[in-house]
Amino acid sequence: MQLADFDFELPEHLIAKRPLPQRDASRLLVLGEQPEDREIADLTMLVQPGDIWVINDTKVIPARLQGHKASGGRVEILLLEPVGEDHCWRAWGRANKPLKAGQMIHIAQGFCVEILARDGKELQVRLHADDVAQAIETFGHMPLPPYIDRPDSEEDKQRYQTVFARHAGAVAAPTAGLHLTTALMEAMQAQGARFARVTLHVGPGTFQPVQVASVHEHRMHEEAYHVPQETAALVNQARRDGRRVVAVGTTSLRTLEAAGPHGELQAGHGRTDIFIYPGYRFRMTDALLTNFHLPRSTLLMLVSALAGRERVLQAYAHAIRKGYRFYSYGDAMFVDRHGHSPVPSS
Repeated sequence: MQLADFDFELPEHLIAKRPLPQRDASRLLVLGEQPEDREIADLTMLVQPGDIWVINDTKVIPARLQGHKASGGRVEILLLEPVGEDHCWRAWGRANKPLKAGQMIHIAQGFCVEILARDGKELQVRLHADDVAQAIETFGHMPLPPYIDRPDSEEDKQRYQTVFARHAGAVAAPTAGLHLTTALMEAMQAQGARFARVTLHVGPGTFQPVQVASVHEHRMHEEAYHVPQETAALVNQARRDGRRVVAVGTTSLRTLEAAGPHGELQAGHGRTDIFIYPGYRFRMTDALLTNFHLPRSTLLMLVSALAGRERVLQAYAHAIRKGYRFYSYGDAMFVDRHGHSPVPSS
């Protein structure tokens, strides 16, 4: 299976650069026997009584720090995840010249970043401030994806975050969850859905291009996750009862599959670099709510594994013809891997 098998042409104007005024105003493509054009509000009709809808409650941190070296040269630091104690982090850096150990990057008054070590693209840094967490919150910028080629805004602090975000640590949003509002989730619960939480701290590797021609040679970035005991119990009981487990987003799906390799979800903390592409045998997930993804991306491969490559690419072609909005701030698609079309015709 080749990388080129997951390519498609996307007109630039269909890339969503900003969110819609309302979270739940997006369109929804339901991939049944034929693609069905719906709205996010129709999620209530997708619910089957007893469904477990698994959401990722990670919280995006304002991980982009903009500063300058002692020489005055501009630097951008992207925090990836904390490492040990003493405010040390894994990070990426961007500057006109490679950053070196010992350099101090000034971010703001009383807030600076010390470069401790460099290993290829990755840095180890230490943050210096009276209150590091508050400094990141005050001076950091939301880490918007590279295809949103504009500075972040105050609006992004709210909209590039799910309404159920709880545990800080992601440097990219679990974007399928961006469509859900409290009111919509309550309406889905009234139809018989139950929501269960997992946490997977989304890393920047989700946007990194695949660099190899043969898909099976690609190696995924590693991310930390946590499955609460309550979630494991709900999901495992649903599996025993023959009820659906629906992943809200690819990150929820990857967590379910990584923590349930033998068909039973294990509670606890872990790290995963699971790579899901066609040929993968799903053990935990029956259906998926997801956004529209980049060509040649691991996320497109994951959706293709669930629903079939040709079927997904045909759905994407339909979405392009119909003017759906793509990527993080775009519209959504619902896929049942059993091929069911669960929304009644209007």
